[in-house]
Amino acid sequence: MTLRPAHDHPAASGPSPRSRALLVALCAGAVLGGTALAAHAGPAHGRGAAVEESRTAAAPVGHYAALGDSFSSGLGIHAQTDAVCGRSDRNYPTLVASATGAAASSDVTCAGAETRHVAEAQNGVPPQLDAVRPDTSVVTMGIGGNDLDLAGIIKRCVLLAYLNPQGSPCKNSFTLFGTDEIGSRINAAAPKVASALQAVRAKAPAARVFLVGYPAIAPDDGSACRTTIPLAAGDFAWLRDKTKQLNAMLAQQAAAGGAAFVDTYAPSVGHDACKPAGVRWIDPPTPPRGPASTPTRRATRARPPPSPP
Repeated sequence: MTLRPAHDHPAASGPSPRSRALLVALCAGAVLGGTALAAHAGPAHGRGAAVEESRTAAAPVGHYAALGDSFSSGLGIHAQTDAVCGRSDRNYPTLVASATGAAASSDVTCAGAETRHVAEAQNGVPPQLDAVRPDTSVVTMGIGGNDLDLAGIIKRCVLLAYLNPQGSPCKNSFTLFGTDEIGSRINAAAPKVASALQAVRAKAPAARVFLVGYPAIAPDDGSACRTTIPLAAGDFAWLRDKTKQLNAMLAQQAAAGGAAFVDTYAPSVGHDACKPAGVRWIDPPTPPRGPASTPTRRATRARPPPSPP
């Protein structure tokens, strides 16, 4: 959540960073398990195993609609089927549609989407809510992170890290005079998420709705890996806490709105971008070239997942 979505704008030019294979597999397992049980979606247990385990458990569904931002669209994962929205044919909505045997599916996930784009057009892209029909039986929605102005947050954090690499300058800048600016933004996003869930429910009253959370990018223990992720050492724990706060808000809104919350954070702990190849599920950002560079433009590239069985 805290790195790459900063530039998930559908109109962005130049080479796109790769999206997270983590969500492609973990979220597919969690969502598929939830569709089979029609209950709270719990953690998945592995990238390939989650999909296979859920494939055998999930009952076929009718129409499936996938809404969300780049964490759902699979920005940069080969092969891209929609250059405007950064949508991949190997994102988790594609796996969910296949593994559930959905009679029909509509994937309108789009990089850079905010909660308002559920009901409003996004730079010429129709409202995502248009994909939800009265006969839709399953809806997944992964959204909310871009409402926090992630681009501005990460740009500030990276630049401040050059000035105070061993401190927590980003945390300090967002908590001046005892305030919690990011916490306030998360709280402000809550009613927007609630409205999006209500809009989905109004169009598809019988649908099973899943609100998808955000995974761990940095170590859950708060440790730093500055040579891999260019943040100040003391800001890693703060960004972890903000990610958890965002997920807690999403879980609360899901419960209040009659949706299941899909936890992708807990399964991703220990597989963050700081871990070595073969352990991490998210590739680290390209090393920055200097204070004037914009390393977040190429941050957290995810390896494409293995093809589903």
